[in-house]
Amino acid sequence: MTSRDARSDSRTRDDAGGLAPSISEPASTPEDQPAQGHRLGLIFSALILTMLMASLSQTVLATALPTIVGELSGVEHMAWVITAFILASTVTMPAYGKLGDMFGRKPLFLIAIALFVVGSAVGGAAQEMPQLIAARVVQGLGGGGLMILSQATIADVVPARERGRYMGVMGGVFAFSSIAGPLLGGWLTDGPGWRWTLWLNVPLGLLCLVGVAVLLRLPARPPRDRGRIDVWGMLLLAIATTAVVLIATWGGAEYAWVSPLILGLIAAALVAGGLFVWVQSRVSEPIMPLLLFRNRNFVLTLVAGLITGVAMFGALGYMPTYLQMVTGYSPAQAGLLMIPMMGALLVASIVVGRRVAITGRYKTIMVAGTVITALGLGLLSTVNADSPIVLECLYLGVLGLGLGCSMQLLTLVAQNSFSWRLVGTATAGQNYFRQVGATLGSAVVGALFASRLRDLLAGNLGGSSGTADMNSLTPEAVRQLPEPLHTLVVEGYNEALMPLFLWMVPLVLAATVLLLFVQEKPLATTIDQD
Repeated sequence: MTSRDARSDSRTRDDAGGLAPSISEPASTPEDQPAQGHRLGLIFSALILTMLMASLSQTVLATALPTIVGELSGVEHMAWVITAFILASTVTMPAYGKLGDMFGRKPLFLIAIALFVVGSAVGGAAQEMPQLIAARVVQGLGGGGLMILSQATIADVVPARERGRYMGVMGGVFAFSSIAGPLLGGWLTDGPGWRWTLWLNVPLGLLCLVGVAVLLRLPARPPRDRGRIDVWGMLLLAIATTAVVLIATWGGAEYAWVSPLILGLIAAALVAGGLFVWVQSRVSEPIMPLLLFRNRNFVLTLVAGLITGVAMFGALGYMPTYLQMVTGYSPAQAGLLMIPMMGALLVASIVVGRRVAITGRYKTIMVAGTVITALGLGLLSTVNADSPIVLECLYLGVLGLGLGCSMQLLTLVAQNSFSWRLVGTATAGQNYFRQVGATLGSAVVGALFASRLRDLLAGNLGGSSGTADMNSLTPEAVRQLPEPLHTLVVEGYNEALMPLFLWMVPLVLAATVLLLFVQEKPLATTIDQD
């Protein structure tokens, strides 16, 4: 896809009356041609299965988290249950994107699903927090591939102009799983136990494995796309990303900013980052080609996506915990209370996707989405322990509406900026930085939340013998505290988390300013495989 392709505004229709992609250069065999009609529906079904599994994994533990850390006695490691998965998936995204462009996406799909299933099975059997975190890392190694390959595969078979409606549905699936995840996690935690939030991925993963193996048939990659794998680039990117996340998680919380460990991590991030850029300028098939960063729209949407990740996962990761601890709701009820946010995200994603497919316009919607996101974060920061639950749900709905108006369009703009040969790499690069934002949001908000909570509880409760072990506090234990003590704990949770949302507002407004400079190029109506 190039900007020249976008000058044509023609669209072809399949026999069922739906929109089907037009192809600029037909392939020699039916298997090599981009999918149309019924075959496209089968491919899309396989992608939806994998997207559902990957997105569920990011949310299903949210409502189970208080029970997990209470049972495994690890509140100081609470953030890592979520951060470990996001970090592992983040560092593998560019690798999956580049290798998919070089060798095809289907084999990588199968490997990613297998890793995800293994991580889920091991995590469900974990007896200690380090074991659970290690299993989440393995899950993330597969989850990164599921998210990237699903989005990149759509670009293989659907032109950019029509892709908005498909990506809108995929965004809707993500929103649905974000609703179903906390609900499912809460129901399983209240019923058979939190371990089933992980074990449930095993049969679902096997179903996805069969679906991808049978249904996914894609155009063959041309031989000229294949070259030497950029192993050093992958390794250096993983080191730099991990160091940045550890700095954000530990700096100023568990370790002083001038401690040898933090200074060493800063040095490692700088050295690995510098070497990564040097390697990318030398190898024949760089994992993240520097030419991507010469494209204005790619860079602007990249930074905006990073900020979106911070806002979304900073709220999504810890609001269920807040709702349980402060309002006294059960895990399942806390999951239900997240419906306004994810319902608004679901509806907005689908409506926006269809609107973009019809009009081809997207810039105004993206800008408006970031403004609404900032408004939602600002409103959430005003919530206190006595706020009506209806008001909290309303504010979550505003946040979800803003995210739904902008999130999937950022990836669409990035894909539309490059040719078909680089679409997987561009998709991976854009998603990588958004996941870096998600990792930083989860890590920083989690670390600040835990640190502030410890300080506030220590200050409010003093040396009370009945609260000596704060690591073992569960929602049930908080509900059973005597009234004066209960109020102090609830206020501590509120003061520890809600002001953090206000700190994110300037970041999101900065994304709004950046998106004002996006050039609204016409969306391509053909798939150029030349």
